[in-house]
Amino acid sequence: MKLFQTIALAAALAVSALSPALAETTGSHGWSRAELTLRSGPGAAYDVTGAIPGEVAIRIVRCQVNWCVVDGEGQRGWTSRELVSFGLNPHSPLFVIAPDHPDAGPGLVCFYEGTSYSGASLCGKPGQVFNDLALYGYDNRFRSVEVIGSVNAAACRDRSFQSYCERIVESQPVLNQFLASNLSSFRVYGGGTTRPLDTSSPISSERGGDGDEQ
Repeated sequence: MKLFQTIALAAALAVSALSPALAETTGSHGWSRAELTLRSGPGAAYDVTGAIPGEVAIRIVRCQVNWCVVDGEGQRGWTSRELVSFGLNPHSPLFVIAPDHPDAGPGLVCFYEGTSYSGASLCGKPGQVFNDLALYGYDNRFRSVEVIGSVNAAACRDRSFQSYCERIVESQPVLNQFLASNLSSFRVYGGGTTRPLDTSSPISSERGGDGDEQ
């Protein structure tokens, strides 16, 4: 029994030691626009569990319609999405990309872990949607993007296109400071003026990705 308790305690300590590191690699960097009231769930009817001061750096773990789970100042809870910023400072404007471009093509948009199109990659063709890159093991890991053919993409800092987004219309050997290592969802659309797609060989499943098609 004593041996079992010792093993259980060691496992618990290991999990608690890993938790802060894991928290740093999930979600998106952000700011509190004003003091954030933290709640136990996504709505004003849930209990208040704490507060985070205004204009401090936070990590936005996940958003659901008008509410977001945030980490900051040693606390975690749900707060109003209107009071968080995904920009470079607490009062950066929030840009939203509406998914209204046609699913034409042909082409690919490929995101890479390294700069200058290096490292592991995930590619999508027109019509493919990657709502949550954490499901593919790529949350907050991409640092460059290659646009091949007549395509473009909507790339967003949070899952399900819930936060700051940008339209990607050309290759970028280094993603801009809003998206580098902060990308959690993207969708590929037809239409664009980029380098021609090499149609001499078929698109492999390894490069094409396996996101949902709509």
